[in-house]
Amino acid sequence: MDKKKLLIVEDEPVLNKALQDFMTAEGFEVVTAIDGEEGIRKAQSEMPDLILLDIILPKKDGYEVIREIKADEKTKNIPIILLTNLGSINDVEKALELGATTYLVKADYKLEEVTQKIKSVLGMA
Repeated sequence: MDKKKLLIVEDEPVLNKALQDFMTAEGFEVVTAIDGEEGIRKAQSEMPDLILLDIILPKKDGYEVIREIKADEKTKNIPIILLTNLGSINDVEKALELGATTYLVKADYKLEEVTQKIKSVLGMA
């Protein structure tokens, strides 16, 4: 079976590396970006199966990233899971309205649970 490709867009180096290592160990091919602009570029060039996206990012925030990815015919069907520290209902609603698949608050989830959510969205669970 082909490895599923994840794009992790996270500007916090320690968390970016932890997610990358964990998801690689779980059998995913992992591509990373450290800001919103790079995230959009990599989404277009790498065509990942799923994007794990932070909201608070340099250059372009997660909302702008979702907006651009969903507006692009080539990338609009890539599922996006937001993984962020912003947990207000307004943040959640805005992200879902823009086209995010689901929304996870970092503090509420362990890496194993994030992996389960990814597998569920990709139909692997």
